Amino acid sequence: MSCTVNAAALAAIVAHAEAERPRECCGVLLGSGTTIVEAIGTENLADAVDRFLIDPKGHIDARRAGRARGLDVVGFYHSHPGAPAVPSSVDLAEASYPSHFYLIVSLLDTQPDARLYWLESGRVHPRNFVTTD
Repeated sequence: MSCTVNAAALAAIVAHAEAERPRECCGVLLGSGTTIVEAIGTENLADAVDRFLIDPKGHIDARRAGRARGLDVVGFYHSHPGAPAVPSSVDLAEASYPSHFYLIVSLLDTQPDARLYWLESGRVHPRNFVTTD
């Protein structure tokens, strides 16, 4: 599966992650099929800094905004400020939208590291992606 991520969407995710550090950030990915064209940040309702819980209102608002522009919710994103961009056991246990993308951006090193995963049959599968303008 070949995937594309809009460069502005990826930049928005990284900026959101840096702004929320040391807390994890989270949000919704809008697009179509295997193309992510926009990232909409949501409030993180989790109490712990190393967890995320997407605000349901933010999720619904993002879904409505996407629908108004002919886009679907194709996935979700969050950050790992002090860990690699690999799903944690909690991430895996709480991933509840099959056939959706999960993008994780790590701020562990000097350069952000973004990785994309696809949830299918209760398992996440890494996906390569290219950025586009």
